[in-house]
Amino acid sequence: MLDGTNVGSKPAGLSVCLFCGSSDATDPDYLAAARDFGLTLAREDVRLVYGGGGVGLMGAASKAAHGSGGRVLGVMPDFLRRREVIYDDVETVVVSTMHERKRIMFEQSDAFAVFPGGVGTLEEVVELLSWRRLELHRKPILFFNPKGFWQPFFELIRHTTEAKLTPPWVADTWLTVDRVEGVLPAIRAALAAAEPSSGAAVSQKM
Repeated sequence: MLDGTNVGSKPAGLSVCLFCGSSDATDPDYLAAARDFGLTLAREDVRLVYGGGGVGLMGAASKAAHGSGGRVLGVMPDFLRRREVIYDDVETVVVSTMHERKRIMFEQSDAFAVFPGGVGTLEEVVELLSWRRLELHRKPILFFNPKGFWQPFFELIRHTTEAKLTPPWVADTWLTVDRVEGVLPAIRAALAAAEPSSGAAVSQKM
């Protein structure tokens, strides 16, 4: 287990950050999809970067990836260790604040997969989209949208666009797929088409 000052630079190879919920009480299909995603990342030798929890979709994805020999990095604020049940079988960075957690997750990732989640997941992805709106990064953002889960969120962004509060192009800054097997191929295609990311710019301004 590491603290936030000993993380080191991002290792070689593809790293995908997963934003998702930490509740075991959600739709079993969402939990199964998170497990499938973890297995896929392990099989494809893609490192999973996530919030460090051992429950809900977080736990399902990380345990599946780790159990299949995959590379996993968790980032957990100290005050959430009990609430989100830290999964310390994998490499885990323990930090003091949510701000540090998001910074490290951003810096350690090449792209972001947003699975079903609650207000915490919303907070993470809205900040990520805000940085994209400010042109602080170009890392791919992909929503896994089973059963139309994220449709109300997309409608809210559309509403703010119609109110002339969000530029129309912001809605083109993310991808969506509704099948879990499409998540990693879509991310890889976006990375292949994208300009180099400017993660340093975000780190300096956060």
